[in-house]
Amino acid sequence: MNLPEINTSLFTRLRFILVQTSRAGNIGAVARAMKTMGFSELVLVTPRFDDALADAEAVAFASGAQDILAKARVVGSMAEALEGVNFAAAVSARLREFSPPVLAPRQLAEQLAGQPELTAALIFGNERFGLPNEVVEQCNVLINIPANPDYSSLNLAQAAQVLAYECRMAALEGRQSASEVGFHGHAASHEQIEGMYQHLEQSLVEIGFLDAANPRKLMPRLKRLFARAQLETEEVNILRGIARQMVAPRPDGNGGADKG
Repeated sequence: MNLPEINTSLFTRLRFILVQTSRAGNIGAVARAMKTMGFSELVLVTPRFDDALADAEAVAFASGAQDILAKARVVGSMAEALEGVNFAAAVSARLREFSPPVLAPRQLAEQLAGQPELTAALIFGNERFGLPNEVVEQCNVLINIPANPDYSSLNLAQAAQVLAYECRMAALEGRQSASEVGFHGHAASHEQIEGMYQHLEQSLVEIGFLDAANPRKLMPRLKRLFARAQLETEEVNILRGIARQMVAPRPDGNGGADKG
């Protein structure tokens, strides 16, 4: 059966990112899981050993998916890994106090398949420690696999296989949740949203709303709020314009921070 949509759909819009992976075999096994489901873009963020993609164990566990390893990238930061991405999904068994909205794998897959303007990334953490909070807070959603609550431990490659399978099925079937509403504009990129957060934080400090020495949980709460909104580029520009006006000098001397 010919499936030409594979060339233009979610199969070419979805990136798998592994953060600080400790075992080379898991990298190879993830590559195998990806290839069996038709995905090919793999990025490693600071793996915990040298030559991760060429490691003999990684190659052995890839078991025919060595081409995925051959074109994978190793980068030194999450910012590099998320270049060109406008929708990031953290995969974690551990829920966080200030996490973005939580979705099951099938919900995520249906959303990604139904919104072709999204260039997405699935982010998997270290085998032992998972993903740090600062990475989760940068994401649009947190993916929690509804496993047996009495034994919910999934190997890294098993978790990747679950997500890859759900995304493949959603892509091939063209499903979309009836409750989801597609973007009317272009989804804002990770870089645009992070820039907006930095701009907003600076302005909140300047007007005295945020104490830089004691920020508490304001910015994580704001990030969670905006993650639910799935911001578009124009909306990010509006928010940055608001941040700029918050500190702009006023002709009557009543606006902006007190420069006294």
